[in-house]
Amino acid sequence: MAPTLSTAQLSNPAEVTEFVVNKGNGVKGLSETGLRALPDQYIQPFEERLINKFVNETDEAIPVIDMSNPDESKVAEAICNAAEKWGFFQVINHGVPLEVLDNVKAATHRFFNLPVEEKSKFTKENSLSTNVRFGTSFSPRAEKALEWKDYLSLFFVSEAEAEQYWPDVCRNEALEYMNKSKTMVRKLLEYLGKNLNVKELDETKESLFMGSIRVNLNYYPVCPNPDLTVGVGRHSDVSSLTILLQDQIGGLHVRSLSSGNWVHVPPVPGSFVINIGDAMQILSNGRYKSVEHRVLANGNNNRISVPIFVNPKPESVIGPLPEVTANGEEPIYRDIVYSDYVRYFFKKAHDGKKTVDFAKI
Repeated sequence: MAPTLSTAQLSNPAEVTEFVVNKGNGVKGLSETGLRALPDQYIQPFEERLINKFVNETDEAIPVIDMSNPDESKVAEAICNAAEKWGFFQVINHGVPLEVLDNVKAATHRFFNLPVEEKSKFTKENSLSTNVRFGTSFSPRAEKALEWKDYLSLFFVSEAEAEQYWPDVCRNEALEYMNKSKTMVRKLLEYLGKNLNVKELDETKESLFMGSIRVNLNYYPVCPNPDLTVGVGRHSDVSSLTILLQDQIGGLHVRSLSSGNWVHVPPVPGSFVINIGDAMQILSNGRYKSVEHRVLANGNNNRISVPIFVNPKPESVIGPLPEVTANGEEPIYRDIVYSDYVRYFFKKAHDGKKTVDFAKI
């Protein structure tokens, strides 16, 4: 039985928030009421709506890199080059079995198709663990305008903790996706590290680059008036690296560092989209770029994506690596406790690249 909201309720922001955020219906529930017009609190400021009109006006494309190339130095060079010039690239033939990807996409649909009372067990108010959260938009309490997206966020502590607290319908698939992609993640970090004079990914470096991991299941339901809102607003990630699995719908756009244009990241079957996060930009002293990206809302299709955020340990101190500043390069970032940096990010609405300035010297 689809939830319903009267026209009067839909035009009352407090009622919409109650329905979407507090009752746990999410924008998926809102979309399923069959509403014809976008509620006011989802209407983005003029500049965001303007970007929506101009996103597809460029023939630039982010690099697609084949990781199975037998010449490993070529792969490493392509990856480091993309990390410096784009901050984004796609990888194919990455060694993660395709059925693992299909399984986690199916599990994402399964979770979001659960009845509201099942999903609501995982809201901030109800979840038995702070590491598992079902929510909507980005920071509903900080935003002027809400984003057209629901998510389930799973912060990995241990297999036992996941076994106990992660939702049954997607636990095994999310864990398998996380575990089966680790080899590829390590490989990417090794390539990026070597280019910064980091000889090997020892335990210390591993805890700095990939000490904590979060998997998000994202759901972007069909949206009325998609040009007035966004699926995700402009932001860069706070991770070291983000590994994104997207379905065939499309809608992710990346800001080109060379032109400033918004460039679509077309879905490539069996690929991952990889992007550099703020932590890696800071660790590399600005050599690798954490780039702004955003997701359009879609008027015709439901879209899902499943990012893995590869992060430093929360208590890690991040700053330009000694290997990078050893040759006399001036540090442009100060040392900062990673968890403080993240807290700052989540305190405000999505605002492009403003977070990383917080760490500037």
